[in-house]
Amino acid sequence: AGVSSIVGTAWAFAALKEAGEVVTWGDADYGGDSSAVADRLVAGVSSIVRKSDAFAALKEAGEVVTWGDARCGGDSFAIADRLTAGVS
Repeated sequence: AGVSSIVGTAWAFAALKEAGEVVTWGDADYGGDSSAVADRLVAGVSSIVRKSDAFAALKEAGEVVTWGDARCGGDSFAIADRLTAGVS
C-alpha cells in the first residue's frame, strides 16, 4: 500500500502507510529508530503526531505508541497502562 502521510522532526521522519503501518528513518535518537515499538506499528495506526524530537502514533483501537527522544515524550513507559485503549 502507498503512503498516506509523512510527519517529521528536526532529524527524523515517520511515514504512515495506507494499511496503517508506520515506517521511520533518520537519526535514531530523535525518532528515526522505532525498533523498540516496531511490533506495535505494523498495522492499525490511524495518525501520527510529532513533538520536537519524538513521535506518537494513535492506533484505531485507541492505543498510543511513542518513540524518539524521551525528554520530548518519546518514552511513555511510566504511563503506558493509561495509553493502551480509549484514547481518541
